[in-house]
Amino acid sequence: MSIMRNEAALRLLDERFGMRAKVGVVLGSGLGGFADEMEVLGSIGYDEVPGLPRSTVSGHAGRLLLGKVGDTAVVVMQGRVHYYEGYSMKDVTAGVRLLADWGVEELIVTNAAGGVSEGMSVGDLMLISDHINLFPENPLRGGNDESEGPRFPDMSMAYDKCLRERAKEVARCEGFELREGVYLGWSGPSFETPAEYRMARVIGADAVGMSTVPEVIVARHRGMRVLGLSTITNCAFGSGGEAQVNSHEDVQRAAAEAAGRLASVIKGVVEKNEG
Repeated sequence: MSIMRNEAALRLLDERFGMRAKVGVVLGSGLGGFADEMEVLGSIGYDEVPGLPRSTVSGHAGRLLLGKVGDTAVVVMQGRVHYYEGYSMKDVTAGVRLLADWGVEELIVTNAAGGVSEGMSVGDLMLISDHINLFPENPLRGGNDESEGPRFPDMSMAYDKCLRERAKEVARCEGFELREGVYLGWSGPSFETPAEYRMARVIGADAVGMSTVPEVIVARHRGMRVLGLSTITNCAFGSGGEAQVNSHEDVQRAAAEAAGRLASVIKGVVEKNEG
């Protein structure tokens, strides 16, 4: 059956925020620092929003923020929930569905990811050009409401070309490299084995992670333009070809170190909206 609009949550956002935003941002593990780059006008905890699940993972604050970047109103999901936490795909994508119902037209999604392609280093920012979906379930499985989007949405341009060009221009102006590649999403929560990293590389992935893909599928189904950005927080292999030991603490530390550059890209992309 199709998913009904969360009218109670929509009323809460309107009452507490007093204005709507056309741009939404989803911040991944350890990447909440973008909120410091905007004028925050309001905040709502996920636990206050009917039907919005709470994250159980450190590094995800679990708040909806309304703010301004220049003259542009932006709504920020400071943290997300994941399939590996035991949530259904309906829960995983509840925030994006709420933003779509609230009128958001442009969505910027971020994540912490493992670097797969050769030359990828911890701290790199990767612009997502495409994705590979290896989650065990598609978030659009079930009945479809044609008023929300088509039964079989086109995914040939899941990540908007104009937004990607805008992000690359911002990075050039800021003086750092913004890599571009394919993100592979799967369920987690265990980090990948060396064999799984090699498989990901063989089938065309440049980075792997445990989020983003379900949100992007729903966003595109709802007609949103999407920009995706990965912060490379760990890598498959070291310079000598040996497998790397990974931990969530290392991921958070690397994300924090790259947060300034990530925030500058998001801010620059949003500011260029005003032109």
